[in-house]
Amino acid sequence: MVARGLTAAALSLGMIGCGMIECSMAADLDPVKTLKVAEPAPVKAPSFFLFSDTQVSFRYQFPAAEPGVQIQKADGSFRNRDIPKYITNISHADAWAYGTNFFSLDILQSTSQDPAGTTNVPGGFAQYDHGATEAYGLYRGTLSLNALTGTKAFAIPGIVKDVSLSFGFDANAKNTAFGPKKRDVVGGLTFSVDVPAGFLNISAHAYKEWNRNGFNFQPDRDVSFDTVPEFEIVYNFPLTFIPNLPLSIAGFNNIVTPKGKGIRDPFNYPGGYYPGTGVEFLSRTNLVLDVGKLVWNQPNKLDAFIGFQYWLNKFGNVDRANFKGNEEKSFLAGLAFHIF
Repeated sequence: MVARGLTAAALSLGMIGCGMIECSMAADLDPVKTLKVAEPAPVKAPSFFLFSDTQVSFRYQFPAAEPGVQIQKADGSFRNRDIPKYITNISHADAWAYGTNFFSLDILQSTSQDPAGTTNVPGGFAQYDHGATEAYGLYRGTLSLNALTGTKAFAIPGIVKDVSLSFGFDANAKNTAFGPKKRDVVGGLTFSVDVPAGFLNISAHAYKEWNRNGFNFQPDRDVSFDTVPEFEIVYNFPLTFIPNLPLSIAGFNNIVTPKGKGIRDPFNYPGGYYPGTGVEFLSRTNLVLDVGKLVWNQPNKLDAFIGFQYWLNKFGNVDRANFKGNEEKSFLAGLAFHIF
């Protein structure tokens, strides 16, 4: 719990110089009635949030990849098509007496290498000469078991600071012919590792996903996957061994175990289903410089970052001889503005 101190109001009396007339008039007045005492300053109510941060960031990522977006090489084989993306992100994180909340929304704008398109036209398919736009949002919340029980029963000094109930969801939409409409929910436990600086959280969840494949006809267009284990690792560590530079390393790892069959693949398996999804592994690591602290001595105002993202079996898809774009290795760079 956070200690809440009360603000004390101090009263001071000042010496006032006066002329003869003013002093004689003052001598006839009741000094108790004429003494004006300053009103105590109102006590500011404590904030509901122990911590709160909202930021807007812009990043450039290259080369991204998308399942099925590929080019054919001279020897007839296929490879990923390199796709630059411009990404705007709005995120919010806060902590309160019993837990935490985190929300993030990415707006991803692809270049023409990942064209927008639709299957809802005569002939069944059309692509446009402009790049696709995707919105991807997620929420994660926790409830501390130590706080809920009012104990330290879920802390092991030097190993785990707390264990929390964790829950959340993801949702996306993209204006391509595939037309994904991912919806998933997660629920489980988060372990806050006892680290000397920064934080390291490890979560184990049950994961359930629903999605959409615009190339399929109903009733196969909407897909419901199996409920499977999912793991998340989130971290942020200050690099204090580098003097005079406010640097930190921040990132996450996400593992979704095979979530079963479900995406119809009429090109490779006529009349059947794609035999299964693979282990999906997504990792992003950023090196972050607190520009505000370095230049203006105002920390947590403006950050610059560079990073690397690796995505294996993107959205659970597995590479095949003529279906690439499921493995992504990309670099990114950007700026983040903490707005409040």
